[in-house]
Amino acid sequence: MTAWLAILVPLLVMFFALGMERVEAKMRESAVRQDELDDFLERARPDEVKALFRSGTSRALELFRLRNRDGRRPRPHPQPREADRRQRVAS
Repeated sequence: MTAWLAILVPLLVMFFALGMERVEAKMRESAVRQDELDDFLERARPDEVKALFRSGTSRALELFRLRNRDGRRPRPHPQPREADRRQRVAS
């Protein structure tokens, strides 16, 4: 009985370690870079935020990458012209 235990326990530990290595490799692949996450949080659109809330970071970042795949940053919203500001203030 002791001989079986001496053989079985190291085998179980080895298979557990191999299984955990596979889990760790999958987690490493799906990890998000910090700069990419910061960029997403700064420039996310409402539909991307909804995807983050409903489906998690992988789907939200997929939408974000599709929108930004050519590497260009979106143009900032145009500032209202001075005449438009005066009109709003006057009314």
